[in-house]
Amino acid sequence: MRVHLFVAAVMAVFAGATVHAAPTANRALPPVLHWVDKSRTIKLPHGKSEPRPVTTAFWYPPASKGNGPFPLIVFGHGFASRPSWYRRLLKGWAEAGYVVAAPVFPLGNVNAPGGPNESDIVNQPGDMSFVITKLLTLTASTTSSFSGLVDPEKVAVAGQSDGAMTAFATADETPWLDDRVKAALVLSGAILGPRRYVAHTGVPTLAVQGLADKINPPKYARRMFRAAGRPKFLFLLRGAGHLQPYTVPGPTFYTVKDVTVAFLRHYLGKGRLSAIAKAARKLPGAKLTIDP
Repeated sequence: MRVHLFVAAVMAVFAGATVHAAPTANRALPPVLHWVDKSRTIKLPHGKSEPRPVTTAFWYPPASKGNGPFPLIVFGHGFASRPSWYRRLLKGWAEAGYVVAAPVFPLGNVNAPGGPNESDIVNQPGDMSFVITKLLTLTASTTSSFSGLVDPEKVAVAGQSDGAMTAFATADETPWLDDRVKAALVLSGAILGPRRYVAHTGVPTLAVQGLADKINPPKYARRMFRAAGRPKFLFLLRGAGHLQPYTVPGPTFYTVKDVTVAFLRHYLGKGRLSAIAKAARKLPGAKLTIDP
């Protein structure tokens, strides 16, 4: 019964989701994998526990990008949402040459059994690290369809809202720190723990924040930016709210996509630092602060 309950919730999460980007050349790669972290558990509404499911959706670079290895982005969705809400942005990153893996947080997603439970956020950095471990293990295997797919030296985390807090914690906060992470995208986010948890790891961080955000007010993004170590960037979006800059096509969405890709190309590739500011200037009224 417990299994049926969670499977039903997962099916609801992916119901109506669009087909992801085409698999890379000469590969048959899955759009979703139903992983389970047996080292951790979740508690279901009736009080019983089961191993922690970390179902993960994927977007891949198109065949024109070759077979890899590609940089990896592990993306965290916001509270009471699901990865497919961000599909346009995640597909845009994949089309730019990144493997994107988006775990469904088992108790934080919109269809979690018994309803979303925000207190589980402290366990979500572990989900990101679990996904990184699974993918690096598969990419190192000569028999896996993922063989050679991901560059283990080019791993980024990203997220929006609670997922952004999760990503920042995975990259920069001592209780959850994963030293395999080389860059972080924090979209409408904040520090997860107290400020003393923030470690100056040298992981480049780009924070994006709407100035009209009522759910995560800009003061929290500014506080995180001040606490973070260099190199760091803060991209403020005039008139933008909490979710729309990352999900609704338009000038703000496309600028966010271009700025994040320019950031990733610089820190995970050979892109120019100046390209980040150039992409930011496309949006009138937006402000980019750079602290290299």
